[in-house]
Amino acid sequence: MLAEKLSLPIIATGDILREVARADTDLGHVVRDTQAAGRLVSDEILAKIVSRRIGEGDCVQGCILDGFPRTLPQAKLLDSISAGQGSRIIVIDIDVPRDLLKKRLTGRRNCPSCGAIYNIYFKPPAKEGVCDLDGCALVIRSDDTEEAIEKRLAQYDEKTRPLLDYYRERGSLFTVDGTDEPEQVSANIAGIIERLSAPAGAA
Repeated sequence: MLAEKLSLPIIATGDILREVARADTDLGHVVRDTQAAGRLVSDEILAKIVSRRIGEGDCVQGCILDGFPRTLPQAKLLDSISAGQGSRIIVIDIDVPRDLLKKRLTGRRNCPSCGAIYNIYFKPPAKEGVCDLDGCALVIRSDDTEEAIEKRLAQYDEKTRPLLDYYRERGSLFTVDGTDEPEQVSANIAGIIERLSAPAGAA
């Protein structure tokens, strides 16, 4: 929704990494094993992927980064990329209580055929375990198990949460309520970006 409204490409590192993980390559094996264990992929791998993608022509007017940066070294890398392009970094913290976040993750079910996403707590399929659109059996992502999620949250607390202070000190951090409906969350984020991108003196 946000990408469509702002006409910006999405760089979702999770999607890119899952694509890499499906490949029968040394890098694919490393990424697949790392994700299955609930760990984060190394900064070195993500840096190469993001740097190359941001340099493509469709990112000249900006882009939406989803899943990057997650660590201070990644944030500093993004700073250098941004400075080289003369662009501004706007960081959106989508604030969601942890108990709700866990339900969103553990309840997620994906259709491997059409890509539809369900949630057994908030958006269940009409028939349990079956996609409404094509009747395919739904699957649970390997990183959506309770054990993997606990590891991801622990790593978030250790490595990613410090980014909130890092960007807050730079005046780049803006928080929105993530418990609202997706349409409202998207509208709130778009409003922040549009306000910050408006010419000086504009209403």
